[in-house]
Amino acid sequence: MTRYSLIGALAALTALPASAQQFELSAYGGIQGLPHSHVSGNDPAGIGAFSFSAGWEGNSFAAPPYYGLRGTWWRTETFGLSLDFTHSKAYADAQTLANSGFPVLEFTDGINTLTLNALQRFPMGSAFTPYVGGGLGIAVPHVEVQSGGASPRTFEYQYGGVVAQFQTGISYDLGNSWNVFGEYKFNYVDLDVDLTGGGSLSTNLITNAINIGAGFSF
Repeated sequence: MTRYSLIGALAALTALPASAQQFELSAYGGIQGLPHSHVSGNDPAGIGAFSFSAGWEGNSFAAPPYYGLRGTWWRTETFGLSLDFTHSKAYADAQTLANSGFPVLEFTDGINTLTLNALQRFPMGSAFTPYVGGGLGIAVPHVEVQSGGASPRTFEYQYGGVVAQFQTGISYDLGNSWNVFGEYKFNYVDLDVDLTGGGSLSTNLITNAINIGAGFSF
């Protein structure tokens, strides 16, 4: 889906008839990890062409910790739109660094995804409300890469590519406009970044997270 078709689809969603509108602001943290992914690219200022399988660590509680912020516009009692920012991380593990020869390969100041999502919730006539959602967005990672001891180090924020997100969870109404929730969240990041010296690096990062958070509605 192109950027323009995504914008058109989202505009159509916001044009849906609205009733019982409600806004909700949420914050969450949790545990986030990543499976292996294939890393490829070229660093003419370093080791040249490269291609290898990388193991990743999320280190959710190491500074800066994993967290997320979300704003949800519930257009009806059951349907809403959310803007979701997640600060997730990826560190290449020690074996990957040893096998690849990279001194540094990480996105530890964030993979930093921002997604626009459609959410569906399922009122049960109690304080518990299950929900599910998904959407698309962008990644703005902090790229920290050095392919060899004598090569220049890339250390900057970049536009990294397109993100697809899926989430499912359940919230619990505490009263007085507050709720708490637990959820599973999946992000697929099609990452393609530039390296200092004219190179590039590509990989597909998948983050799996178990989140616990709180929200306030108004």
